[in-house]
Amino acid sequence: MEVGVALYHLALDLRRSSSFHANELWEAVDAELWQKTRNPWLILQTLTKSRQQELKKDKTFVSLVQKHLERQKVSLETSNWFEKTHGKSMTIAYFSMEFGLSESLPIYSGGLGLLAGDHLKACSDLGVPLIGIGLLYQQGYFRQDISPDGKQLALYPFNEPSQLPLKRVNLRIPIEFPGRTVFFRVYQAAIGKISLYLLDSNDLLNEPTDRGITSELYGGGNLTRLKQEVALGIGGVRLLHALGITPDIYHLNEGHAAFAILEQTRYLDEPFDTAFQKAKQKTLFTTHTPVEAGFDRFPLEVMKTAFADYAKMLGISIEALLALGQQNKTDSFNMAYLAVRGSQFVNGVSKLHGEVSQKLFKAFDCNVGAITNGVHIPSWESPKSDALWCQCAGEFRWHTPTKNLKNALEEVSDSELWKYRNQARQELVEYTRRRRHRELSRRGIAAEMTFFLDPTVLTIGFARRFATYKRVDLLLKQEERLIPLLKEKKIQLIVAGKAHPADNPGQELIEKWIAFTSRPEIHPHAVFLSDYDILLAERLVQGMDLWVNTPRRPWEASGTSGMKVLVNGGLNCSSLDGWWAEAYSPDRGWAIPGEDDAQDAETLMTLLEKEIIPLFYQRNTEGIPEGWLKKVKKSMAYLTPEYSTHRMVQEYVEKYYLEMTP
Repeated sequence: MEVGVALYHLALDLRRSSSFHANELWEAVDAELWQKTRNPWLILQTLTKSRQQELKKDKTFVSLVQKHLERQKVSLETSNWFEKTHGKSMTIAYFSMEFGLSESLPIYSGGLGLLAGDHLKACSDLGVPLIGIGLLYQQGYFRQDISPDGKQLALYPFNEPSQLPLKRVNLRIPIEFPGRTVFFRVYQAAIGKISLYLLDSNDLLNEPTDRGITSELYGGGNLTRLKQEVALGIGGVRLLHALGITPDIYHLNEGHAAFAILEQTRYLDEPFDTAFQKAKQKTLFTTHTPVEAGFDRFPLEVMKTAFADYAKMLGISIEALLALGQQNKTDSFNMAYLAVRGSQFVNGVSKLHGEVSQKLFKAFDCNVGAITNGVHIPSWESPKSDALWCQCAGEFRWHTPTKNLKNALEEVSDSELWKYRNQARQELVEYTRRRRHRELSRRGIAAEMTFFLDPTVLTIGFARRFATYKRVDLLLKQEERLIPLLKEKKIQLIVAGKAHPADNPGQELIEKWIAFTSRPEIHPHAVFLSDYDILLAERLVQGMDLWVNTPRRPWEASGTSGMKVLVNGGLNCSSLDGWWAEAYSPDRGWAIPGEDDAQDAETLMTLLEKEIIPLFYQRNTEGIPEGWLKKVKKSMAYLTPEYSTHRMVQEYVEKYYLEMTP
């Protein structure tokens, strides 16, 4: 294959271009632009003719391209678990409001989107016949900056479709809104074997206000959110029909896409109640919300105006339509209630969350199951981590079920594992120094980074959405105990995260951390890094010794940030909530109860002082912390395969997808 054509195909495959393996290829093309954007599609567009000719004549580069093509080919050929194991013909349509696939396609905000993106990647690896349906946001979720006085600033850079790794599909999807029809353009992204279709309202055929329907993710107020959910659910089903695709299963990742259930009934030439039951048999609803207040609701008057004509199209009254999203006639329209009523199966995203959701939906006489979330291991492991796992189980180890790695990991020597962990921490410290220097320089602050962080010190951190229930300030509840640990260089902290622009208490937590890390005596030992994104998350989870997660139980449906450190040899200290409630055992990490703020702050500090810090610095005659590494090996061997999207997707296939198809 000609080099230019090969680069074109490699750039469009988000499964490959988001992998760390892509670094060597795209850095060879344009190292500076790759480091800034992680967007191979943009790199191709900016290549000059002279640079193209140089690359074509460079035998080393041509060989590198060939190596990547071969790896891509083998990966696709190895992605046959579903066919070999089940050999069943089916099509699954997977609807999600956001997808976190790569920094080159910024249409995600956090955990829900990263889970959706990892789900698609794992389906590609396993050969599961799935199609993704989402929205293309012109601005996506906000980018974060910090003002001179330590406050979060929300920035909204424009996503130019031509500079994103997407192909335009020659379709326009019409959706009727009150008094007009809005047209949605269609784009396609490739994730290995999986296609993701995205709807975009920014079409010149639409009025200016309608062009902004897909402007921001989770922005623009309640009415915009309703329009977006109409676009995702109703528009998504219409898109599938326009493509000539009739799914066997509609998998709703959260209640945002619940209108897809209604639109399915519209295509069936039968009375509504009969059609609704048929649509229900084809629908799976995965809920990620552990509290009633987290469900999307819309005022009745807004719903009556927006859906009066649509109810007639369905052949029912507007009152009958509204009742599908209510418990009582005076209630607002609840998207989760519609999703529950219209789905054959409902599942939570951890065992504990399944139990919590069963209580939330007790009025609907449904049995809520549970499939615990996972993460796409190849997307979150470092190159050194990959080499270690290759040594244990081969390059494409995640393409097939990998149940037992403990024996292979036990054969890795402590000295080799400790060397690997020291290198990972060193790289994280160096990356943090460079990033922090850029942040301060951009604000006009001169800073000396020489004494900033220490690559030999126990490095602790977390990165997540800053919301009050996550209690991100729990470490700060007992400063009088925390500060000596920092100043005596027993621990150092790296923190990152965003708060929704409308979440003032969450933003206050960011200000609290910035104020703390800005204190002269603290600054050399702790840092808050701004603009938390996929790239920063990768760096943090690859180098962190200890990941701290402190949600108030049972408000964390699953949580996946702590799963990402497993493959890289980091350990977890977390509340007994979400996934950690089922994953924790004393030989694999540490836990706090998660129910009382004061007691949990006390427990966390006591664990640090009495167990975690002593274990990390207790060394044998060769300078190796044998006790610490024993926990690391247990965590890596037992938890990494269990909390991967490959295990998760296999469960969805065997527990739901196969059950839902004749």
